[in-house]
Amino acid sequence: MTEIHNPTPRDAFELLMAGNRRFVSGIPEHPNQDATRRTEIAPSQQPFAVLFGCSDSRLAAEIIFDRGLGDLFVVRTAGHVAGTEVLGSIEYGVSVLDAPLVVVLGHDSCGAIAAARAAADGGRVPGGFVRDVVERVTPSVLAARAAGRDQDDEILAGHIEHTVDLLLERSRIVAERVAAGRLGVVGLSYRLADGSAQLIASRGLDAAAPAAS
Repeated sequence: MTEIHNPTPRDAFELLMAGNRRFVSGIPEHPNQDATRRTEIAPSQQPFAVLFGCSDSRLAAEIIFDRGLGDLFVVRTAGHVAGTEVLGSIEYGVSVLDAPLVVVLGHDSCGAIAAARAAADGGRVPGGFVRDVVERVTPSVLAARAAGRDQDDEILAGHIEHTVDLLLERSRIVAERVAAGRLGVVGLSYRLADGSAQLIASRGLDAAAPAAS
């Protein structure tokens, strides 16, 4: 497998999706998972993507995208809800580690979305801090329904796209890098049954990165 030095947003996206295709087909290469790689990256890291996904145990990022040590800077929360700690972590991956791609990863059969749908229908809202997760997902459910989109996959797609837009709206660092052609932000929907990741939303993916000064 050919690694790409200083990848563009599009390069990083293609590298990620190539790994997912290997995973789906059942022929993973397990790159960058040996002692040599461990030693090589011990002094510093340079991941090619920041992956912000749901905490679901079935979404182990390095496995489903067939990557290894030092490849992905991973941030995960239930329902991929984005609070200040998440935004700070993503900004660190983008501004300090200089990753050219941010990925929002959602999936079907998401418990957080199911709970938000139930709450929107007048059902019981969970207690404790789980309530906060559900309340952060509920606006995506309501927005999808207002647009006449009430199927599970439609609500999921709406929540993923909403999260992508939220990152650009709330983070000046992310927005400025996308505008400058240095960063792409994409939303992917993962299918639990077959392991495939489908593109839902894309911002800045095909912008040409400026030449280094």
